[in-house]
Amino acid sequence: MPDICIINKKGEVYMKHEEISLNTKKMLAASLKKFMAKKPFSKITVSELIADCGVNRNTFYYHFEDIYALLRWMLETEAIEVVKQFDLIKDYKEAILFVMDYVESNDHILNCAYDSIGQQEMKRFFYPEFTGIISSLIQSAEENFHLKLEDDYRQFVTEFYTEAIAGILINWLKDGSSRNREATVRFIYETMRKSLNGILAPEPD
Repeated sequence: MPDICIINKKGEVYMKHEEISLNTKKMLAASLKKFMAKKPFSKITVSELIADCGVNRNTFYYHFEDIYALLRWMLETEAIEVVKQFDLIKDYKEAILFVMDYVESNDHILNCAYDSIGQQEMKRFFYPEFTGIISSLIQSAEENFHLKLEDDYRQFVTEFYTEAIAGILINWLKDGSSRNREATVRFIYETMRKSLNGILAPEPD
C-alpha cells in the first residue's frame, strides 16, 4: 500500500500510512510485553492483544502472521536495529554491552520467550547482530595481518564464533545470579583476539 499523506482544510498534515503502521506495531509490541510480564508467552492470545490495543483482528494479521512474528519484530526492532548503528570495528565492545544491557533490562520477557520457544529459536534472534560484529572483527584482523581467509573458511569461523557467543548470551540470560557484563565482554574479546591471531598469523617456516 502506498504512503498516504492527508492535508485537511486547516493545513494540518495527517500521518502517513507508514507512520500509522509503525505506531500500530509498536502498540502491539508494548501490549505483548505487558502480557509477557503476567503470563507465559504460549498462553497469550491475539484476542487479548487486540482488545488491549483497541484494534481489530484484521489489523493484527495485516502486520503480523502470528504472535511469534510480533515477538521477533519486537526483539529485532529494540536490539538488532540499534546494534546496526554502531561502528562494529571500533565499538564492538559497546555493541555487545548494549545487547547485554537489553537482555538484563528485559530478562523476564526474554526468559518468558525462552521457556516457550526454546534455546535454538532464541539464539536465532541474536545471530544477525553478532554475525555483523564478528565479520567486522575478522575483516579488521585480516587487514592487520595483510592476509585473507578463504571464503568458506571465513564463513565457518564467523558461524563458529556466532554460535559460541549466542550460546554464552543465552546462558547468561538464564543464570541471573552471577552476571558480570564487563568480564564477559573481556573474555569474549580476549578469546577472539588470541584465536584470530592464531588463525591468521603466518605459519613458521
